[in-house]
Amino acid sequence: MNAAPPPVSDDERRLAEMGYKQDLERSWSGFSNFAISFSIVSILTGGLASYGVGLANGGPITMAWGWPLVSVMVLLVGLAMAELGSAYPTSGGLYWWASELGGPVWGWFTGWFNLIGQVAVTAAIDYGAAIFTTVVLDVIGIGLGTDRTAIFIVYIVILVLHATLNILGPRLSATINNVSAWWHVVGVLIFVVVLAFFAKDHQSVSFVFTQTVDNSGVGFGGVGFSFLLGLLHAQYTFTGYDASAHMSEETSGASEAVAKGVINTILVSAVFGYILILAVTFAIPNLDDALDPTKNSGYPVIYILDTALNSGWSTTLLVIAAAAQLFCGYASVTSASRMLYAFSRDGAVPGSKIWSSLSSKRVPVNAVLFIVFFAFLLSMLVPAANAPTAYYAATSVAVIGLYIAYGIPILLRLRHGENFKNGPWNLGRWYRPIGIVALLWIAFISVLFIIPTDDKGLPWNDEFNWNFVNYAPITLVAVVGAIGVWWFASARTWFTGPKRPVAELERELGD
Repeated sequence: MNAAPPPVSDDERRLAEMGYKQDLERSWSGFSNFAISFSIVSILTGGLASYGVGLANGGPITMAWGWPLVSVMVLLVGLAMAELGSAYPTSGGLYWWASELGGPVWGWFTGWFNLIGQVAVTAAIDYGAAIFTTVVLDVIGIGLGTDRTAIFIVYIVILVLHATLNILGPRLSATINNVSAWWHVVGVLIFVVVLAFFAKDHQSVSFVFTQTVDNSGVGFGGVGFSFLLGLLHAQYTFTGYDASAHMSEETSGASEAVAKGVINTILVSAVFGYILILAVTFAIPNLDDALDPTKNSGYPVIYILDTALNSGWSTTLLVIAAAAQLFCGYASVTSASRMLYAFSRDGAVPGSKIWSSLSSKRVPVNAVLFIVFFAFLLSMLVPAANAPTAYYAATSVAVIGLYIAYGIPILLRLRHGENFKNGPWNLGRWYRPIGIVALLWIAFISVLFIIPTDDKGLPWNDEFNWNFVNYAPITLVAVVGAIGVWWFASARTWFTGPKRPVAELERELGD
């Protein structure tokens, strides 16, 4: 007599309905699902590493007013994405949603925007982690120095470390991300307490909430336009929460856990991030020095900590920040590898069989190596580039690319209207106003962050200088053009979206 087949969970049955069998190990809890998105958003990473972008554009008011403004708008985007994640809990995430709601062409562009954004963000996160790590190593006397060569060596070590830890298995990944979530919360509280009670001096409330810096050189808008440019600081921080969707096939109760993971990530990051940003801003010793690249080494937060605190406290906070950034980069590799795995599973990436294969521990090892390798290739351009220009362009491209990928399935969901089949967690009748405002915000920031920040970056200016060019629009045009040409020249003839091996599923599940 044949043994009875093992019972099929609701998660496996829902995955089967979408056309896939349970290949990945479903060992993550709802908290772990939240933890990976929270780790990638990482207020101790984006909030600190890109702090100079906001401070230089608008000044302290960007920190005091920009962060809550962006938080509210991002929450609306997250709510719209959470509804989609609940309806379609699959590792393909954005790509799969767009394919299901709009067809292969929508899935193609969404998937490539998402994948390129994931690789770019991983490179940016780990390179930023390398900068903070080299500073810490230098302070404690075991570093290689803090020049770009030293940073690049540390960066390579970090990439190898993140690849190795990811390959060891999903249960370890869940544990590391759980620790990371608490590290971020406790770390922020330590930052706030130390800066509040041990900083040598504090700025006034008036300084934090009304002091301005007009650093735009395009000849219009003044402080108001500079403030808008500074929103990139918060907007860049609030990227990567789609990780909850990419880990859905490894999460129990995914139809609800994914939605809660996205929303809770944004809410907790908004609150704790604002507390952190205000604490750092109140501790600024001298605004002019904090903005002076000859004194802040390109990273105002490092200058603020070194100047406002004694060496012991400064080193402690730098260690907390560096460790948080290492957690962040690790989580980014995990999320990106799952997205690549799912995208390859449906034949969208050259060498798909390689990238969609799993190890004995049910980890997409080759996908992990792919993400790390291409993050390394991207970062090779950084040491030769003008650092502030390259960083602004990289963050702009990451934000625009990822948010376009976020926006496409939201647009398609609106187009389906009442015909959309909701999951357990949904917005009800609020889906339309929330989706519309979310799309308007995405369109707004996509235009805003491609505008040149200085008229010396305009080709028709007599004082044109490549160091002032905003490379974001150039990069985006190149990416969209390449993806578009590929689609019309070849991919439209063979890429059909999700493959859905239904026959195999029916045999395995006994339906």
